[in-house]
Amino acid sequence: MNEVSSGLFNIGDILSGFLGQALAYLPRIILALVVLWIGFRVINWIVGMINKQITARDIDPSLAGFLGSIMNIVMKAALFIAVASTLGVETTSFVAILGAAGLAVGLALQGNLANFAGGVMILLFKPYQVGDYIQAQGLEGFVREISIFVTRLETHDGETHFVPNGALSGGNITNVAKHGKIRIHVPSTITYDSDIDTARSAILNVVGNHPQVMNDPAPDVIVAEMGNIGVKLITRVWSEPGNVPGVTAATTETVKKALTAAGIKAAIMPDFVGAK
Repeated sequence: MNEVSSGLFNIGDILSGFLGQALAYLPRIILALVVLWIGFRVINWIVGMINKQITARDIDPSLAGFLGSIMNIVMKAALFIAVASTLGVETTSFVAILGAAGLAVGLALQGNLANFAGGVMILLFKPYQVGDYIQAQGLEGFVREISIFVTRLETHDGETHFVPNGALSGGNITNVAKHGKIRIHVPSTITYDSDIDTARSAILNVVGNHPQVMNDPAPDVIVAEMGNIGVKLITRVWSEPGNVPGVTAATTETVKKALTAAGIKAAIMPDFVGAK
């Protein structure tokens, strides 16, 4: 019985000591929580201000998100160190542990570090920006977002591709529409006994009527090749990158109808029709 009573007293002493320690640290814990709450609000405000300033200066919108995310991570890491110091944790030891953990994570994520470096290089040298239409790594599409590690591409068919920034920065990139317009080539073939000037006039009279075909630069028709079955013509029109599929299809149909209406004998060649 005495042993049980002694054990209960020991447990009571332990709980009493624990409660005393908790009460002693309670002001620090409350202060740490207050600092954490205020710090998060201040960081969100600073990141928002940075994004607004970048947007107001008409800088690449992808840069705003990139810098915002970096600043967010750095300031939150500094905030956690400050909170740890408030709780009485030795900041030198904390920083050393954080550095060791960062090194371990860095070694484990070497590929992602390469992608991060690639993202920085892309933002610095700007081979493409958000909204451009590019061809790279066997893919092509509109650049919708440049994040820390990947670039998000969206194709005309609505497919979304996430391409690592490291591969993009170290490979060949074709910026198809850096200036906001793209030339579309539509081939057709007329027989040798057809008049080239008549065919050209018939095409140019109607091909520019499409609302998505630009008047400047104006459409033109060139003789591309003397083929086995006739003279190959190329109708060239300019449009915005997002309109390529619709304008290509519409121009192909318009050229065929124009040649037929003008009495020009035409043959459809099995060539690829697309943008260059």
